[in-house]
Amino acid sequence: MSWRPSINLTQRYISRLSLIPRRAYAQSTRQTRPPPPPPFNTVPTCPEPTCGCAEPPKMPDDLPLDREGPLKGAIAGYAEHVLVCTGNADWPSRIEDDNDGDCLAADLKELFGRGGTYSDPFHNISVLNSSFPSSTSPRPQLQTTSAYLLPSFKYIPFLPRVSFDSVEALAKGFLLPEKLHSMHDGLSPIHRDRLTRKEGYQGLLPGVQDVRDVLVLICGHTGRDARCGIMAPVLATEFEDKLEKEGFDVLHGPVQVNLNDTQRIQGEAGKEKTSARIGMISHIGGHKFAGNVIIYLPPDLKMGSEPHPLAGHGIWYGRVDPKNVEGIVKETILKGNVVADMFRGGIDAQRKMLRI
Repeated sequence: MSWRPSINLTQRYISRLSLIPRRAYAQSTRQTRPPPPPPFNTVPTCPEPTCGCAEPPKMPDDLPLDREGPLKGAIAGYAEHVLVCTGNADWPSRIEDDNDGDCLAADLKELFGRGGTYSDPFHNISVLNSSFPSSTSPRPQLQTTSAYLLPSFKYIPFLPRVSFDSVEALAKGFLLPEKLHSMHDGLSPIHRDRLTRKEGYQGLLPGVQDVRDVLVLICGHTGRDARCGIMAPVLATEFEDKLEKEGFDVLHGPVQVNLNDTQRIQGEAGKEKTSARIGMISHIGGHKFAGNVIIYLPPDLKMGSEPHPLAGHGIWYGRVDPKNVEGIVKETILKGNVVADMFRGGIDAQRKMLRI
């Protein structure tokens, strides 16, 4: 007895289908579907500069830059950047070795790194060193370190170095997730509780405030790879020049914190200007794509009287040359557009990773 199909297809059509490999048929079907549009506005390329800019610095012959390889998605997923304010512009290859291992980066990597107490593959805490100086401790005899939390846009000004308790408070009160990933449903209640945020710990850290400055972060980790270390100072100078020309108040020095005032005071030069800070950061991957830049745009940033389209976002760019800085300032910081051909990835206010 011969088998007959239960649906009304002609024998000729069935024979044609049998000649198409399943994989090829599936691929052709997928290729007919256009990719979904990104959840943000884009421009295809960075506009050409309209004014003078520095020449790109020369790289060592044995450390070429990659100008052809794919950039899109060239970042590792993360839930939070902890930006440690070291006041220095370079560090050992492993930032946890800074100051002979007596540093906030080492403490946090001990807690959140592989095998750490709070290690969670679904909630990656990425620790970076930065050149931003720490705020001055209200008690001169007490050494403290400051840190930015992004994209939470929180500034933690005073983390005492004499005790691990403040690091635990930072971890439990700010860095652990409010809700665990569903893959953790099988954990015991005690284990689940240990990996979940406890907001009561936030009160143990004084002076915490919202970040309202635009943050321009440039990888300048010479101790890891010379390419970013060579490019970063040139880019920092360009960003400061171009931001000031657009009316930004580019701030230097430590953030001033008044413990009697819980509100963030924006800028030291008046409320009319939008403030920005430019800093060097440690390795973020992709040195061959130097210059590497992350721009964090604060949640309350405005574009005129309207909310900024990228408020609360972190936008990663690669292959940034000095000639691109003016275009990035105009398109991304002023207009809320992502430059597509330089876009490595990003993160939004809900910690969703952004791709094109």
